Amino acid sequence: MSFLQSLKKSSVFKILTNTFVMILIPFIIWMLFFDENSYVTHKKFDKEIEELESTISFYKNKIDQDKETIKKLQDSLELERFAREKYLMKKENEDIYIIEFDTIKK
Repeated sequence: MSFLQSLKKSSVFKILTNTFVMILIPFIIWMLFFDENSYVTHKKFDKEIEELESTISFYKNKIDQDKETIKKLQDSLELERFAREKYLMKKENEDIYIIEFDTIKK
């Protein structure tokens, strides 16, 4: 028996040469990689969705922090402290000294 005859008799060859399998394999490859709704595209979109959801949660937290800051700024003393710290504002008869600490360790 030649190699081709033994190959034709093998069960793997019979399965792979089946008409349905010969149509199914290219279809699966097409759907996984080349179609506009492919698996690769879905994975890319899933990753983008996760990034957007994390961005949404970041901004929701930032909004909550800003709401708390706004509540605090309703008090005039707190508003004055905020203006002094963030915008270096001062009263007319005051001097401002900015102290910077050297963070480099020798």
